[in-house]
Amino acid sequence: MLLLENVRKSYREPDGAPLPILDIEHFQIDAGEQVVLRGRSGCGKTTLLNCISGLTAVDEGRITIKGHDIVGLHEVSRDRFRARHIGFVFQTFNLLPAFTALENVLLGMTFTGQKTDSGRAKRLLEEIGLGHRLTHKPAALSVGEQQRVAVARALVNQPSLLLADEPTANVDPAHQQQIIDLLRGACEQENVAMLLVTHAPEVANQFDRVETLEEINRAAATA
Repeated sequence: MLLLENVRKSYREPDGAPLPILDIEHFQIDAGEQVVLRGRSGCGKTTLLNCISGLTAVDEGRITIKGHDIVGLHEVSRDRFRARHIGFVFQTFNLLPAFTALENVLLGMTFTGQKTDSGRAKRLLEEIGLGHRLTHKPAALSVGEQQRVAVARALVNQPSLLLADEPTANVDPAHQQQIIDLLRGACEQENVAMLLVTHAPEVANQFDRVETLEEINRAAATA
């Protein structure tokens, strides 16, 4: 379902010298598979998620999702593909402060070019215990509630792939397991593949497949 082949990404040092961030020969996730990605700070985990989602362009290589090489897509087509097939749970939530919880979830539907489904958006929020908070804006929600809204937004388009960047980093311990259970349960129910980045061993230990980025990313291994 997700296949990376010979993916390379570098940035430039202040003196103009290249700084390799990603050098991944092969990485694959099957449909419905749930994978945890671990690694030290600065080894390229967030860059990898951004490249897989098409938010960051790679220097070379192939990133194939559902048989489509997103590297070869034009920017507009790539954005549309991401909105339709990829859900992204950001560490900082990225909710729009002027919009209600329901409007933030519905916003994720507007980028697909398809008709919005307010019924599905409401059901998702109700399933995660926010049915009574539909009209509340982010400032009126707790951190845990904001994260749950972000999860609902990522799932609303029934993506094939869910990317989660440290989804429990800004959530208090009491709600950490709730977020993980929500992500895993939703992915299992709708056969969504998930790649989850975390530093927390108590989170990683719940998954059957745990990858260390330094082991698959030659740029990190030699840094």
